[in-house]
Amino acid sequence: MSILGLLFVLMISSSSSDGEFVGRRGTEFVWNGSEFLFNGFNAYWMMQVAEEASQKHIVPAVFLEASRVALGVCRIWAFSDGGDRALQKSPGVYDERFFQALDFVVAEAGKHNMKLIMSLINNYVTFGGRHQYVEWARSGGASLASDDDFYTHPLVKGYYKNNAKYAALESPIQSYHPTWDYTIPSSRLNGVAYKDDPTIMAWELINEPRCEVDTSGQTIGRWIQEMGSYVKSIDNKHLVTVGMEGFYSTPDRVQYNPKSLKYGTDFINNNLIPYVDFATIHAYPAIWLAGESEKTQMEFLKRWLTIHWTDSKSILKKPLVFGEFGKSSKDPGFSIKQRDAFMTEVYASIYNLAKSGRTIAGGLVWQIGGEGMDSYFDGYEVVLTLNPSTREIIRNQSNNMISLGQPYIKEI
Repeated sequence: MSILGLLFVLMISSSSSDGEFVGRRGTEFVWNGSEFLFNGFNAYWMMQVAEEASQKHIVPAVFLEASRVALGVCRIWAFSDGGDRALQKSPGVYDERFFQALDFVVAEAGKHNMKLIMSLINNYVTFGGRHQYVEWARSGGASLASDDDFYTHPLVKGYYKNNAKYAALESPIQSYHPTWDYTIPSSRLNGVAYKDDPTIMAWELINEPRCEVDTSGQTIGRWIQEMGSYVKSIDNKHLVTVGMEGFYSTPDRVQYNPKSLKYGTDFINNNLIPYVDFATIHAYPAIWLAGESEKTQMEFLKRWLTIHWTDSKSILKKPLVFGEFGKSSKDPGFSIKQRDAFMTEVYASIYNLAKSGRTIAGGLVWQIGGEGMDSYFDGYEVVLTLNPSTREIIRNQSNNMISLGQPYIKEI
């Protein structure tokens, strides 16, 4: 193929219509005409902290420090259901203070050239999650056997769709009830509705879905099919991912799960669903393989990453994001040196796979925090301003991943 048969062109996924939006081309992400590889982080706490007047300043401070080490993607919670300080106080009833806090987060991310992955609900009871939706349905007179009915009961699925439509994607300015008439505002704090905002990279359907009553992955698969289709029908500009940890259910792959346990998802079949644009995995070998040596845990993590990279590349033919990993200060024998060694190994694995065959676009460390927000810390936090050695490791990985990105070339 001669050089005259080449042309640099913008290649974006069918879910995007503008180069400002992150799209995908096969197993790779693309943004503004170039391959998009990145280093990123989790900051689940963003909306909650932004709502507190005394802590609001932490949000732009963390984005600033993250941008200084070239972190490019941040994953946050776009939910808080029921209980104290909730975004959604009851089905279809919202607290505008938290909408404004979420607006602030999105606007600050945009100012710092940060892309957001925004998760729509939790699998766990923290911040409400599936359990809260099921309890709301029970209060409404529905008979549900367990939290797993979240995936199948029409009333609960209606709650989820309603929340996706009116809260996260269309984002009304005023709190509302679903029976009220209202129109989508022309702008939020940063000038655009969420579904039109290129700051957002992707919607995540649920954080770490699991299902005890059906370990085949079929129940969750049907839910992904329905909800992925619904989200795409509302917003065809942004990517969609599930939020999976990576567990397998098929006999030839269960061996790769921690202790060969099943968790109700199947990495391959669930991510093959056409409404899913990219796959994710999480890894916490210190928890999943508690009591095993650090060497055994690291070997598991590398094998976990490699098999999912292989499956994403050869079977799914979609990008892969390492969505959560980290080292907790609560682990036995923890030290900053130990954490730095762990992150160096993980980052090297991500980079080497990306360099050898792309497909994996980057990793999101759990989690980056800021000074003065100790109540949100869980042991995994990295405060960039206080941890210079870890900060440098993160900076190096960011630069390494960015250096791999190239403009797309298409034969004509």
